[in-house]
Amino acid sequence: MNRKKNCCAIVVAAGNSTRMGMSCSKQFVLLNKIPAIVHTLLAFQNSDCITSVVLVCRPGDRRMMEQLIQRYQIQKLYAVIPGGDTRQQSVMAGILAAPEETEYYAIHDGARALITPKEIMAAVRDGVRYGASALAVPVKDTIKMVNRDGFVCATPERSMLWAVQTPQVFEKGLYQKAMACAQAEGADYTDDCQLAEHAGIPVHLCMGAYTNIKLTTAEDIPAAQAILQKRECLSCAR
Repeated sequence: MNRKKNCCAIVVAAGNSTRMGMSCSKQFVLLNKIPAIVHTLLAFQNSDCITSVVLVCRPGDRRMMEQLIQRYQIQKLYAVIPGGDTRQQSVMAGILAAPEETEYYAIHDGARALITPKEIMAAVRDGVRYGASALAVPVKDTIKMVNRDGFVCATPERSMLWAVQTPQVFEKGLYQKAMACAQAEGADYTDDCQLAEHAGIPVHLCMGAYTNIKLTTAEDIPAAQAILQKRECLSCAR
């Protein structure tokens, strides 16, 4: 990138955490004694390619989020806003709250707390190059398609399959076009790449990391802890 682009991170943390089996938001799960959402925000705070951050959260979490932002000095935070009933609505709320001078959006799941500044930089560079990009990793397992009765009906070629992650980076005009198409059709997507695809916008995949896991179920917490502890050990060894 010759000139630093104005890239706003839209961190979406407005889910209901039902699969985690918790009464409170999974964003506040402690990973090495630090709330998960803080790990996420610090990664964007420490990424040179990110100029601002909009945090989208559940209305009931807003006060706690603001306290954490102040405690951990997240200086790139531009706004904390309530999310909508669906992920697409929450992302749109974040887009509307972004600074006017924003040129690119880096849309990220708040629950992907192990994202690193290096991975964010790779996604943004790829997004600037192609207009629409997402971190992803090749799948390791053989994937099966099943019918409604649970019987295997197809086996996709594994070499063609990638597991998509976030951040997903889009040029401002392209993303707004994709969102307008979805709204005109009354469609509601759970993935921003899918949103772009249905608007005819090609999305390039950028190599991510298998450690960029999403906190979805309780089993993900010890896995995330182990990854963070390994990183700390490697850091101390240096």
